[in-house]
Amino acid sequence: MSLNLLNDGQKALQKQQYPEAVALLANFCQNYEDRQSPFYLQGLIALARAYRGNGQQEKAITLAQTLVKHSNTEIREWAQTFLSVVSKDTIASRQEDNSHQFHQIAGRAKQTGIKLMMPKIADSLKFASGFTIILLLGMVLALCFGLFFIVDSKNPGLGLMISIAVTLVFNGVTFFLSPLIMDLTQQWLYKTRWVNLAEIKRQSPEAAEVILRICRERKLSHPRLGIIDDQNPTAFTYGSFPSNARVVVSQGLFTYLDDDEIAAVYAHELGHIVHWDFAIMTLASTLVQITYLIYLFVRELGRKGDDDNKLKDGIKFASIAAYIFYVIGTYLMLYLSRTREYYADHFAAEITGNPNGLSRALIKIAYGITEESSKNPEPSRLMEGTRALGICDVKGAASAGTIYQITSDSQRLGKVFIWDLFNPWAKLTELNSTHPLTGKRIQALCTYAEQMGIDSQFNMSSIIKEGNKLNRNKLLNNFIFELILSNSHIIGGLLGLIFGIILTNTTNNIFLLFSFLAFGFGLGLILKTIFIYPDFQKSPDSDIFTLMCDPYSSPVRGKPVRLKGKLIGRGDAGYAFGSDLKLQDRTGMIFVRYASRFGAIGNFFFGATQVKDLIDNSVGTVGWFRRGVAPWLDLIELSTGEKTVKSYHRFGSLVTGAIIIIIGLILPLIFH
Repeated sequence: MSLNLLNDGQKALQKQQYPEAVALLANFCQNYEDRQSPFYLQGLIALARAYRGNGQQEKAITLAQTLVKHSNTEIREWAQTFLSVVSKDTIASRQEDNSHQFHQIAGRAKQTGIKLMMPKIADSLKFASGFTIILLLGMVLALCFGLFFIVDSKNPGLGLMISIAVTLVFNGVTFFLSPLIMDLTQQWLYKTRWVNLAEIKRQSPEAAEVILRICRERKLSHPRLGIIDDQNPTAFTYGSFPSNARVVVSQGLFTYLDDDEIAAVYAHELGHIVHWDFAIMTLASTLVQITYLIYLFVRELGRKGDDDNKLKDGIKFASIAAYIFYVIGTYLMLYLSRTREYYADHFAAEITGNPNGLSRALIKIAYGITEESSKNPEPSRLMEGTRALGICDVKGAASAGTIYQITSDSQRLGKVFIWDLFNPWAKLTELNSTHPLTGKRIQALCTYAEQMGIDSQFNMSSIIKEGNKLNRNKLLNNFIFELILSNSHIIGGLLGLIFGIILTNTTNNIFLLFSFLAFGFGLGLILKTIFIYPDFQKSPDSDIFTLMCDPYSSPVRGKPVRLKGKLIGRGDAGYAFGSDLKLQDRTGMIFVRYASRFGAIGNFFFGATQVKDLIDNSVGTVGWFRRGVAPWLDLIELSTGEKTVKSYHRFGSLVTGAIIIIIGLILPLIFH
């Protein structure tokens, strides 16, 4: 019976009846017991061919990859040849389906290795690395010393020696073991498969040539190469030394990018190895985590209680210091991370002579992330899990990716970068990002093209001219006004505290201090809420593309708008009960944030009971548009035609503010 399935499947394959062949051959391979039989191998080979003919390229590749490891030489050679053919089919078919290609492809330099000047936009990598590591080491050492000084206050010298030893040993062990730990994590979470250079060459010949050339010229050991079978395009590097570095990319990189763009991405990742910044980031992230661990340890130590007041005060001070150092360390690491990305881009431009290829790659990666996000109802765990390591920030990808979805005109694409380059909020929000804003990276790459004497993919000079026409006073005044109003609850609390202190000194009623503090804070909170969530009754119709091109948009003061589109999935990565959504209209995709009147519990129940039924529905929405590193919409109302969902972003803050004001008013009456 099993052999009949094989024969019938092979006949169907010969007649190009691929769906029938897949069904018959899959049934045969699943049920045939003798896995060493030549009939079983014939079935696997035929099934791989049937998958290819049926358009199931990923299954064909997966099956062929198992045959590459077979002990039979002929089977291995067939599988390698088949893989090469299928990979080219996959890339070609997807590129044919993808109409989003740049209208005009800017060229590259005729020679490689041209020395390029770094733009002023980036700080010195040596300074950023040295400054960050020295400061972090100093903070960890100070915390360890303070901790041991508290525990053994009779012998501070011994505490200092122990703190130094702990710092060096812990960081040393972590530094050397981190690549192995990351390998296990990659295998467990993302099923990373390690490949040789031949497989990279099959999918991108220029990328393989670039890897060989860089390793030869820089006298580097060949990095361990990994591929993750995920269509979200990304690439990242990790390790302790250049000799044990790993460069991992996703299959989506080969799907969405052309050969020269893939090569530019690999050159970027190898730039991290040449600069050693990947190792410095490993060490920096470890040091930041140590400060947080010390904070947790000291906090728990303080909760146990002790009769010694001096010891209590010391523990409290150490806990506060540890948390402050953790926050400072986090921002130092982000600063180093952004700086190293500029230098890796610079290295890729020099070594390939193709800064335009990397510019296109950054946009296409952003597009690929946005496109895959629109296909999948659940967010990608790969992109969230490797956000800090990847070549671009997955959250920031929404801006450029959304625009590329509807236009491949470089000039129109460039309009989205005006906000990155000119809006004061861009500089502030970038402080929280692991990567520079895409507009700034594109601007730097365009300067490299100009230095090489070639046309740049993006005419940044015209984009900058357009940006210079903006009302700078309006941008700055809006920024200052929004910055003040967004902190009006703090300002109100401080003013209330000052008035309370004055009145307390004159009346000797301590409760006036708390009364004015509460009143000022509550009033400021209400003013802030009214400001950042303005009236929406006359919200105009708009689309995502138009909103993204507004250089005056803000992450603080929302812009009331009406959007129509389709809900395509959840916005919370890996969270089955997430309440946030992804909305797609004809011009792009945006995250939509829901807020229940009952806070986190209400959000949970909404995500658990209603979101699943809303996905794949065409909807009309009203909300407040905001733009930071990534754009989003704070939902007010969502309607499917049959069902209406209301969101209450203002509710919690207004109620909280009112309650605090009431408490402030009744305190003096109760304790008069």
